Amino acid sequence: MVDADVPGAVGRVLDQVLADRVARARAVDALFAEELAGRVALFTRSGGKRTRSQLLWWTLRACGGTGAVPVGAALRIGAALELLQTCALVHDDVMDGSALRRGRPALHADLRARYAGSAAPERLGRFAAAGGMLAGDLALVWSDDLVAETPLAGTAAAAVRRLWSDLRTEMVAGQYLDVQGQVTGSYSPVRAMRAACLKSGRYSVERPLALGAALAGADDATAHALSGAGLAIGTAFQLRDDLDDLFAPSRLTGKPSGGDVREGKPTCLVALAHVRAEARGDRLALAVLRRSLGDARLTEAGLDRVREVLVRTGARDSVERRIDRLVAQGLRRLDGVLPAHGPGERLRRLLTAAAEGAAAGGAPPGADSAVPVAPASSGAKGAGR
Repeated sequence: MVDADVPGAVGRVLDQVLADRVARARAVDALFAEELAGRVALFTRSGGKRTRSQLLWWTLRACGGTGAVPVGAALRIGAALELLQTCALVHDDVMDGSALRRGRPALHADLRARYAGSAAPERLGRFAAAGGMLAGDLALVWSDDLVAETPLAGTAAAAVRRLWSDLRTEMVAGQYLDVQGQVTGSYSPVRAMRAACLKSGRYSVERPLALGAALAGADDATAHALSGAGLAIGTAFQLRDDLDDLFAPSRLTGKPSGGDVREGKPTCLVALAHVRAEARGDRLALAVLRRSLGDARLTEAGLDRVREVLVRTGARDSVERRIDRLVAQGLRRLDGVLPAHGPGERLRRLLTAAAEGAAAGGAPPGADSAVPVAPASSGAKGAGR
């Protein structure tokens, strides 16, 4: 039943958990429950592809995880990953000053609109930012509660708790490298790849795979192969997101185009363009980058000039090739470890789709649920995310 609709199964767990948390918040204070807890619940339920929880589930299945305890734990920890993603996105929108998320007002922007006209703009902005950070904190608390309350058997308990601890620390580290790069204006491809590795490679792919393997009781060789595959494809996932930010339509990404450029983010895409322009003595390209990166009021015409530089310097093609190499490298790590059919095949397709991104215009990961998936044998052995 879960195989047929993993996002739906995780969503049902979230519905139960969030209803309980909002009710408990209401017992603390009705206004807090309505304006903050309710918004966190709505944000978590609405939109999103549930990619991380799907990766965890199909890893469990590909590794032969069966039984009520690991299955129940996988759905609950998958729901916790969705709450952690709420924390990350809400905080990210506040730090970046993004007004839109998933095609709707970002949570802090919605709070600001709720109190529009009740205070001076500057004071209202500080309130909205504070409310957004508190909302993200609340989502983090709820995700931690959910993991702590999940029954786990045997060695899986210690492994899952260690992975969860590492995942949260790596997520914060990646975000810090991101904002530190913005303030210093450091456009180093090496540092950009490091941030991509931490911010998305581990958080979005490697750790969900590792959690699924731990719940299934996978052996060390399988867990190691999954870790390598997840890190490679997860990094490709972030590189694709960087490309989508500039080259994919807003209707597919759910947020305004060019946000990374306007915020001056030191993405690998921009860092490569900067290094190549310097090496070639392309003063026009360097001038465009210097003038545009970090300009919050950059127009669409200005973004077009940045896109032209990214194409002319070969940065866009270079990142595309790097994505292809990382995906191929990651999938090779699964050969001989992951079952070729059934859940193993489903996991491979999900990993590939995650790195294709919005620019491909295809269905989101997990959307092709009509494709039959053969049941895994109890002795199946493999890796997944």
